[in-house]
Amino acid sequence: MSLILLPPMLLVLGTTVMVTVAGGTMADAKAAVGNVKRAMTGSVEPAETLVPQVVTLAERARREGLLALEDSLREIDDPFLVKGVTMAIDGTDPEDVRDILEAELRAKKRDDKQAAKFFSDAGGYAPTIGIIGTVMGLVHVLENLASPEELGHLIAGAFVATLWGVMSANVVWLPISNRLKRIGELEAARMELAVEGVAAIQSGANPRLVAEKLRSLLTTSAEAEAA
Repeated sequence: MSLILLPPMLLVLGTTVMVTVAGGTMADAKAAVGNVKRAMTGSVEPAETLVPQVVTLAERARREGLLALEDSLREIDDPFLVKGVTMAIDGTDPEDVRDILEAELRAKKRDDKQAAKFFSDAGGYAPTIGIIGTVMGLVHVLENLASPEELGHLIAGAFVATLWGVMSANVVWLPISNRLKRIGELEAARMELAVEGVAAIQSGANPRLVAEKLRSLLTTSAEAEAA
């Protein structure tokens, strides 16, 4: 219980949030609330689960044409893939389809980068604010040198601010940032696979070649992450 002191906790946590908000926009701050929930409860289907769906669509498109895929869209739960295939069915030029999907992918990556940056910034500020809190506490200690019986309690309270600064950075802010980065990477990989899948479907490629191409993309992505 000696570590749970309200003044240093409020100083560190409250000031960290305020300084982080001051370093961005109110839109970033509002988005951060939803991103906390996303980091805690978010889950992403692995990109490889998209391969069988794309191959099935490619097989049907090759046999019956793109218009036949309209009924198959009801069975697909990936909105990004559905959007791409819908544009293909509507007769949109393949280059335009790719440009639109890749623009959405780039926008998503920017949003994910900013979401993670908000919490990584908080993780950078928190230890410094903790040190500031400790210095403030030690100033209060020096004011009470005439009361030796109180010095132990005051010194301990001063260092609690540093504890909460370092602990909140490494236990709260930075893990949330890393979690958001990882979720964003997995979602982006799935979207990249969908872009290539839609392009292959529109070109009328052989379903076996489509499967091989998509699996090679997965292998390249996994090797890049390992490196």
